[in-house]
Amino acid sequence: MESNIKTGDFFSLQNSVESINESDYEKTGLIIEAARAFERSTYQCVYIIDYFKRGFLYVSGNIAKLCGGEAEKIKDFGYRFYIDYVPQEDLKMLIEINNKGFKLFNTIPIGERKDYTISYDFHIMRGKCKRLVNHKLTPLILTKDGRIWLAICTISLAAGNEPGNVIMKKPGAGTFYQYSLYDHKWEERKEIILTDNEREVLSLSTQGYTMNDIADNICKSVDTVKAYKRSIFQKMDVKNIAEALTYAQNHQLI
Repeated sequence: MESNIKTGDFFSLQNSVESINESDYEKTGLIIEAARAFERSTYQCVYIIDYFKRGFLYVSGNIAKLCGGEAEKIKDFGYRFYIDYVPQEDLKMLIEINNKGFKLFNTIPIGERKDYTISYDFHIMRGKCKRLVNHKLTPLILTKDGRIWLAICTISLAAGNEPGNVIMKKPGAGTFYQYSLYDHKWEERKEIILTDNEREVLSLSTQGYTMNDIADNICKSVDTVKAYKRSIFQKMDVKNIAEALTYAQNHQLI
C-alpha cells in the first residue's frame, strides 16, 4: 500500500538548516573516513544524515545485510529509504518521534546538545519479513544557533520485541528522557544505579552463562546471584533477564 507519508515529513521546521556552503562540505571528508573506519570495526550499520540537503551524506555498505538494499542506492534514495522499508504504522511513529524529539532537543542548552543521543526501535522490511532494529542518532555538527546539520546514526538488531522504547539521554547526566507513545509526551526519569556485582551478573548473562556459571565466576552462591537478579529486575521494573538486558543495552549500563 502506498504510504501517504512524504520525505519532507521527516524534516521539522524546528531544525531548519540554512547557509551551508560548498566550502563547508569540503571539510566533511574526514568525517566520512571516520564513519568508514567505524563501519570496519563494528557489526552495526552506519549512516550520516545531512539535514541541509535533506538526505544521506554517507551510508555504510553493511546496510545491505540488514535490508537487502545496496548502500549507494539507499544513499541516493535518502529518506525514501524509510518509506520503502518501514511498515506504515512504524512510519507514523517515526514522524512523531522526529517532531517531538526536535522539540525537546531545542530546549537543551546549545553547549550540551551534541552530548545527547536519541534511541528507538522500529521495524525494517526485508521482503515479507520484518526485523525489529534499534536506531541511535547523535549530532555530529551543529549550526551556530544549535540546529543539527550532520548527525551520525547506527542501526543494529533490537534486543526487545516491540517498536518504540524511545529514549533521549546524555551519558553521566543521572537522568534521561523517555517518550510515551500512549501519552504523547516526554517524561524525565532518574537513571538507575547498579552495584558492581549486579553489573557483573548482567555482563555474564549477555555471554550466555548459566546461574551456576555466574555464581562460580563471581565467587558467590547461586542464591546470592538470584538475589542480585531480583534487585536488578526491581530497579529496572522488568520481569525477566531478557527485558533486563534490553534495558541495560538501551541505557548503556553494561
